[in-house]
Amino acid sequence: MTAATIVHIPSNILDAVYAGAKELYPRESFLLLRGKKSRGVIRITDLILAPFAVHREGEVHFNPYMFSGDYSLVGTVHSHPSGNISPSHVDLNYFFGRILMIVGYPYEGKECVAVYDSIGDRVSVEITAPVECKDEDFY
Repeated sequence: MTAATIVHIPSNILDAVYAGAKELYPRESFLLLRGKKSRGVIRITDLILAPFAVHREGEVHFNPYMFSGDYSLVGTVHSHPSGNISPSHVDLNYFFGRILMIVGYPYEGKECVAVYDSIGDRVSVEITAPVECKDEDFY
Protein backbone atom coordinates (compact mmCIF):
# COMPACT_ATOMS: atom_id res chain seq x y z
CA MET A 1 0.00 0.00 0.00
CA THR A 2 1.46 3.34 -1.01
CA ALA A 3 -0.78 5.80 0.85
CA ALA A 4 -1.17 4.39 4.36
CA THR A 5 -2.02 1.27 6.24
CA ILE A 6 -5.07 2.91 7.85
CA VAL A 7 -7.11 6.09 7.63
CA HIS A 8 -8.70 7.59 10.76
CA ILE A 9 -11.71 9.80 10.20
CA PRO A 10 -13.64 11.38 13.10
CA SER A 11 -17.32 10.44 13.13
CA ASN A 12 -18.50 14.06 12.94
CA ILE A 13 -16.35 14.72 9.84
CA LEU A 14 -17.76 11.61 8.16
CA ASP A 15 -21.27 12.76 9.14
CA ALA A 16 -20.56 16.12 7.44
CA VAL A 17 -19.42 14.29 4.28
CA TYR A 18 -22.61 12.22 4.32
CA ALA A 19 -24.78 15.32 4.91
CA GLY A 20 -23.22 17.09 1.91
CA ALA A 21 -23.70 14.02 -0.29
CA LYS A 22 -27.36 13.78 0.73
CA GLU A 23 -27.85 17.48 0.01
CA LEU A 24 -26.46 17.19 -3.53
CA TYR A 25 -28.07 13.82 -4.36
CA PRO A 26 -28.44 12.73 -7.21
CA ARG A 27 -25.41 14.84 -8.18
CA GLU A 28 -21.94 13.86 -6.96
CA SER A 29 -20.46 15.74 -4.01
CA PHE A 30 -16.76 16.60 -3.74
CA LEU A 31 -14.53 17.81 -0.90
CA LEU A 32 -10.82 17.95 -0.17
CA LEU A 33 -9.42 16.18 2.88
CA ARG A 34 -6.93 17.88 5.14
CA GLY A 35 -4.94 15.80 7.59
CA LYS A 36 -1.62 14.43 8.79
CA LYS A 37 0.28 11.26 7.96
CA SER A 38 2.47 9.62 10.57
CA ARG A 39 3.78 6.05 10.74
CA GLY A 40 1.35 4.58 8.25
CA VAL A 41 -1.72 6.35 9.64
CA ILE A 42 -3.50 9.23 7.92
CA ARG A 43 -5.62 11.25 10.34
CA ILE A 44 -8.29 13.37 8.68
CA THR A 45 -8.62 16.69 10.52
CA ASP A 46 -10.70 18.93 8.23
CA LEU A 47 -12.82 19.15 5.11
CA ILE A 48 -12.24 21.85 2.52
CA LEU A 49 -14.72 23.03 -0.09
CA ALA A 50 -13.13 23.13 -3.50
CA PRO A 51 -13.83 26.60 -4.92
CA PHE A 52 -15.53 26.63 -8.30
CA ALA A 53 -16.14 22.87 -8.21
CA VAL A 54 -18.87 21.75 -10.62
CA HIS A 55 -21.19 19.04 -9.29
CA ARG A 56 -23.17 17.11 -11.90
CA GLU A 57 -24.91 13.79 -12.16
CA GLY A 58 -22.13 11.26 -12.72
CA GLU A 59 -19.21 13.68 -12.49
CA VAL A 60 -17.46 16.42 -10.54
CA HIS A 61 -14.84 18.86 -11.79
CA PHE A 62 -12.41 21.06 -9.85
CA ASN A 63 -9.14 22.85 -10.51
CA PRO A 64 -6.31 21.15 -8.54
CA TYR A 65 -3.89 23.98 -9.38
CA MET A 66 -5.72 26.22 -6.92
CA PHE A 67 -4.21 24.12 -4.12
CA SER A 68 -0.59 23.71 -5.16
CA GLY A 69 1.77 23.99 -2.22
CA ASP A 70 -0.79 23.07 0.45
CA TYR A 71 0.93 20.03 1.96
CA SER A 72 -1.81 19.49 4.52
CA LEU A 73 -4.12 18.13 1.80
CA VAL A 74 -4.10 14.34 1.99
CA GLY A 75 -6.73 13.53 -0.61
CA THR A 76 -10.29 13.90 -1.77
CA VAL A 77 -13.71 12.52 -0.96
CA HIS A 78 -16.61 12.32 -3.36
CA SER A 79 -19.94 10.57 -3.52
CA HIS A 80 -21.26 7.88 -5.81
CA PRO A 81 -25.05 8.31 -5.86
CA SER A 82 -25.36 4.81 -7.34
CA GLY A 83 -24.17 3.32 -4.04
CA ASN A 84 -21.13 1.67 -5.66
CA ILE A 85 -18.10 2.63 -3.54
CA SER A 86 -15.49 1.25 -5.94
CA PRO A 87 -13.33 3.75 -7.86
CA SER A 88 -13.86 4.17 -11.58
CA HIS A 89 -10.97 4.51 -14.04
CA VAL A 90 -11.74 8.23 -14.17
CA ASP A 91 -11.50 8.44 -10.36
CA LEU A 92 -8.04 6.86 -10.43
CA ASN A 93 -6.86 8.90 -13.43
CA TYR A 94 -7.69 12.15 -11.62
CA PHE A 95 -6.31 11.04 -8.25
CA PHE A 96 -5.21 13.97 -6.06
CA GLY A 97 -3.21 13.56 -2.85
CA ARG A 98 -2.47 10.34 -0.96
CA ILE A 99 -5.98 8.88 -0.69
CA LEU A 100 -9.30 8.77 -2.49
CA MET A 101 -12.36 8.37 -0.28
CA ILE A 102 -15.68 7.40 -1.84
CA VAL A 103 -19.04 7.48 -0.06
CA GLY A 104 -22.07 5.73 -1.52
CA TYR A 105 -25.80 6.06 -1.23
CA PRO A 106 -27.60 5.90 1.27
CA TYR A 107 -24.68 7.70 3.00
CA GLU A 108 -25.02 6.09 6.42
CA GLY A 109 -22.71 3.82 8.39
CA LYS A 110 -19.31 2.29 7.76
CA GLU A 111 -20.57 0.18 4.84
CA CYS A 112 -21.04 3.33 2.75
CA VAL A 113 -17.41 4.52 2.83
CA ALA A 114 -14.23 3.18 1.24
CA VAL A 115 -10.72 4.58 0.87
CA TYR A 116 -8.20 3.77 -1.88
CA ASP A 117 -4.56 4.51 -2.61
CA SER A 118 -3.28 5.84 -5.93
CA ILE A 119 -3.22 2.42 -7.59
CA GLY A 120 -6.75 1.53 -6.50
CA ASP A 121 -5.92 -0.74 -3.58
CA ARG A 122 -8.33 -0.46 -0.68
CA VAL A 123 -7.03 1.14 2.51
CA SER A 124 -8.49 0.34 5.95
CA VAL A 125 -10.76 2.97 7.49
CA GLU A 126 -11.39 3.53 11.17
CA ILE A 127 -14.14 5.88 12.30
CA THR A 128 -12.85 7.60 15.42
CA ALA A 129 -14.31 9.79 18.16
CA PRO A 130 -15.68 13.17 17.04
CA VAL A 131 -13.29 16.11 16.88
CA GLU A 132 -13.93 19.01 19.21
CA CYS A 133 -14.39 22.29 17.35
CA LYS A 134 -14.92 25.66 19.00
CA ASP A 135 -17.01 28.25 17.15
CA GLU A 136 -14.02 30.58 16.80
CA ASP A 137 -12.01 27.77 15.17
CA PHE A 138 -14.83 27.06 12.73
CA TYR A 139 -15.33 30.61 11.46
